Amino acid sequence: MTVDSTAARKPRRGSSKRAGAKASAARAGEPELVQLLTPEGERVEHPDYSIDLTPEELRGLYRDMVLTRRFDAEATTLQRQGELGLWASLLGQEAAQIGSGRATRPDDYVFPTYREHGVAWCRGVDPTNLLGMFRGVNHGGWDPNENNFHLYTIVIGSQALHATGYAMGVAKDGVDSAVIAYFGDGASSQGDVAEAFTFSAVYNAPVVFFCQNNQWAISEPTEKQTRVPLYQRAQGYGFPGVRVDGNDVLAVLAVTKAALERARTGQGPTLVEAFTYRMGAHTTSDDPTKYRRDEERELWEAKDPILRLRTYLDREGHADEAFFAALETESDALAKRVRDVVRTMPDPDNMAIFENIYADGHALVDEERAQFAAYQASFAEESH
Repeated sequence: MTVDSTAARKPRRGSSKRAGAKASAARAGEPELVQLLTPEGERVEHPDYSIDLTPEELRGLYRDMVLTRRFDAEATTLQRQGELGLWASLLGQEAAQIGSGRATRPDDYVFPTYREHGVAWCRGVDPTNLLGMFRGVNHGGWDPNENNFHLYTIVIGSQALHATGYAMGVAKDGVDSAVIAYFGDGASSQGDVAEAFTFSAVYNAPVVFFCQNNQWAISEPTEKQTRVPLYQRAQGYGFPGVRVDGNDVLAVLAVTKAALERARTGQGPTLVEAFTYRMGAHTTSDDPTKYRRDEERELWEAKDPILRLRTYLDREGHADEAFFAALETESDALAKRVRDVVRTMPDPDNMAIFENIYADGHALVDEERAQFAAYQASFAEESH
């Protein structure tokens, strides 16, 4: 797998198809985005980014997206059945997450929000470990340092600062690894993100800010968040930004890989805006039909990231029916394992919330522990 970023050079001759796309975008008043695979599954070239993947690697990206979508659908169903307290679906954002996740190296460090299930998959985190927090049985479920994948961050935007600080430390250590921070279009309005941009630029931190612009910050559309395209915000802080087709896994892979390499070679931060769409609700507590038109979703369904890659695989003969059948079987097995694991997760010790608060104990905590223990015991007494 090779990716070449040549952002400084002039567009190659013969790229009329891309030139036409640029002209169309300009006429429509929309910023151009990097695209290597059209919604119709047609492979196109871009003057600044190129990628060369083997059929096996293409099938691997397709498998990643299919299994991630199936896991996500199963988690949503489990929440509807009362097995999870909440779930944040990634439906429609598979290409943005798999493309960027596969661009990272094992020694890179990832700071997610709470929706990066596909990135977690790429980092080798067992999908079932993502569910404990949403079931309320643990505070995370995995060791961040085993996979260089931080625990999920519920506070909006704070992980951008964590990533920047970590990246500054990486630079001081003199290693060539990079850091990537994920956040949404809504989080881009948070002060923490603005501060992260400032510090990363001033200290030339090796960090990539990966914004998944899924068009809606819960019920607020992007135009209520910013007067300029999100990727252009980077200019004011002194580092580059790029908008990529977030439903094109090939383009996301190429752009993110180039941004990470730029960070590793001492060229500082980059803002990547993955222009995508949240097909489902913000979380399972949300009802998008109250603020979103069905026509909008239907428009984006035609840009489905999995469908476009399958079309390309079929057209080029890179995958046969045996591959797709085996993947469906694997998908069913994953869904069953997720169901079985979630339903057998042990409940936490109710008294554990009082542990590890003070190293040497505390009188008030001791008093509260005793009160809570008596309260719990009262239920047992009433049952007799």
